[in-house]
Amino acid sequence: MSPPPPLTNAELALMNLLWEEDALTARQLREALYPNATRAQHGTVQKLLSRLEDKGYVARDRSLSVHLFSATLGREAYAGGQLESLAEKLTGGSLAPLITHLLEEKRIPADEIARLRALLDEEA
Repeated sequence: MSPPPPLTNAELALMNLLWEEDALTARQLREALYPNATRAQHGTVQKLLSRLEDKGYVARDRSLSVHLFSATLGREAYAGGQLESLAEKLTGGSLAPLITHLLEEKRIPADEIARLRALLDEEA
């Protein structure tokens, strides 16, 4: 399965909001992204939602008079796909060099190392 297409910074900002909530309206998203919004920002949010819907990241619930938007792909699934894509580009698909680097640079907190260790023990 190929990784989902990468998100632009603006799309990622919108997705971060949707990952935090079950569903939001375009207005709620606009108000969170642009607290002092103008009409132009509303159009920007609508365009971003349309692109995310086309890419398969967002579902639109049209059953109400105000459409609700929700994420169709979780944050971890997106991050995992992008990490695999990065590993493919940089290390021929191996994640070991990336993980080794993060461990050596002490970029992974102890609680996450414990979680990784538990996952590895389950696989053994």
